[in-house]
Amino acid sequence: MDQDTRLASSFGPAATAYAEHRPDYAHDAVRWALAPAPGPRVLDLGAGTGKLTAALVALGADVVAVEPDPAMLTELRRALPAARALPGSAEAIPLPDGSVDAVLAGHSLHWFDMTVAGPEIARVLAPGGILAGLWNVTDDRVDWVAGLARVGGSAALGRRDRLSTWRAATGSLHLPRTGVAARFGSPEQAEFPHGQRRTAESLVAKIATHAGLLVMPAQEQQATFDRIRAFLASTPATAQGEFTLPMLTGVLRTHRL
Repeated sequence: MDQDTRLASSFGPAATAYAEHRPDYAHDAVRWALAPAPGPRVLDLGAGTGKLTAALVALGADVVAVEPDPAMLTELRRALPAARALPGSAEAIPLPDGSVDAVLAGHSLHWFDMTVAGPEIARVLAPGGILAGLWNVTDDRVDWVAGLARVGGSAALGRRDRLSTWRAATGSLHLPRTGVAARFGSPEQAEFPHGQRRTAESLVAKIATHAGLLVMPAQEQQATFDRIRAFLASTPATAQGEFTLPMLTGVLRTHRL
């Protein structure tokens, strides 16, 4: 198993913690991702435990969620029992041709094999439909968040460039014009302020659901958690009670040609 596959498949055993501790998405970001869609039918692809599905439902979209991991799908169905949720993947979408107006992927587009998933996404999208990826990233323009990133390392909080985690996914759409990219227009990008209420321990629990931590050897993982706890205990902004973790929801959006 290569490293990317190992990381992508690491979430199932942590599905319950993922559902409890991962943040939702800024609703302004979700609105921007959908505008201007030709209609209300939305596929949440790689839906995980339903964080993005819930936001789409709240905005009145007609949503179907597709998720490959059985444990993550179970959590989604538990949290959103009225939602239509199906097993499937970006490379094998269990929907008819032209059946959705938008395909959104929350923290999952970077796991897709776009040489296979790109044609599948284009197949299920109506003409002019939207493909958008959304990522929550910590806002390291805030001093204590930048300090936490230095202490926790890239496995805990991602690259220190607050946008590189999600901007890196633009490469998924920049394939030769005879391939996937020929099916979509030029990507657009935007970012929206967001935040999550945390305590020191619930922030550690959230960080523990990141793929880099999930696959980390136990001794190294514990050492990382110890450093993070010590930093949070020594930082005035995080040492007492609840605080807001400053974040941005980044969006990458394109249209089916």
